[in-house]
Amino acid sequence: MFDEKDVRIMNILQKNARTPNAEIARQLGVAPSCVLERIRKLEGSGVIQGYEARLAPKPVDLGLLAFVFARADERASSGQAGRRLMAFPEVLEVHSVAGEDCYLVKVRAADPEDLARILRERFGSIPQLRSTRSIIVLQTLKESAALPLGQLGAGLPKETGHAA
Repeated sequence: MFDEKDVRIMNILQKNARTPNAEIARQLGVAPSCVLERIRKLEGSGVIQGYEARLAPKPVDLGLLAFVFARADERASSGQAGRRLMAFPEVLEVHSVAGEDCYLVKVRAADPEDLARILRERFGSIPQLRSTRSIIVLQTLKESAALPLGQLGAGLPKETGHAA
């Protein structure tokens, strides 16, 4: 599915999505047009979903990070509560989970009072939600959206030439 060059391109872009194609081409030893074609294929297939800037939460007054377990009264296949949770701007991630709870939700807020408001006004507006349990993060030791591609291209034969 992916060869060594694709994996290297994905790793470079995960570290810095603003890396110019010419720089990627230099690192891979291929022509910039080859890199452009490969990136377009990765985008077209949905492997590269988009590019975004990572902002520091504290300077934009969103220093509180919480994980909220939400239990809903709905059939698992319905997902109505999950779709409503996804619509809130403070909600960064919504995961359907196994166990007693239905959803694990990652939330950013200004402070504990703001989190309480989000839970009361936003989450409370969803009739299917039966209960929530919140965990407030005291300190983030590591946070990354980069996927560990490590061995994805391992074992593939090395390519020669500048073919795409």
